[in-house]
Amino acid sequence: MKSTVGNVEIECVRGDITNQPDFAAIVNAANAQLRTGGGVAGAIHRAAGPGLAEECAPLAPIEPGQAVLTGAHDLPNDYVIHCLGPVYGRDEPADELLAACYRNALALAEERGIDSVVFPALSTGAFGYPLEEAAAVAMKTVTGMAPSLERVRRIRFALFGADAEAAHERHLERLVGG
Repeated sequence: MKSTVGNVEIECVRGDITNQPDFAAIVNAANAQLRTGGGVAGAIHRAAGPGLAEECAPLAPIEPGQAVLTGAHDLPNDYVIHCLGPVYGRDEPADELLAACYRNALALAEERGIDSVVFPALSTGAFGYPLEEAAAVAMKTVTGMAPSLERVRRIRFALFGADAEAAHERHLERLVGG
């Protein structure tokens, strides 16, 4: 599903975030130490190769809601934006911290002149954020920022599984239509 908000195309697809060659940056669902882990972070670090971990080390630790930028190394993109989402039930206020991830990632992209960004469903894996609530926060934040974006022109959510794709599509459609 694709929608346009302001001058920004927003889309939801089911797919592998490490295989998005038509986008300049992908977003990593990072841990505080910016190390390889499970889920999205593990997949991105495996695909990027050891250079990513080396570049990340001096940037750590980061706080919930924070975003930092690195090169993409062996990934088919130019950049990786690392965001630390909240652990649901521990990092509060969870909705504000999750929204900050999306806002800060897009602000970094704007600052660096990055025209296209791919997000995963931040915090919904090991961090336990309920998918439906996380999708609502993601879409509200991204569609709310879209009209003010000058450099970012394309935002994609590359989602793992039909449930994640459907939740994000529902909230995008609810906010802006199809």
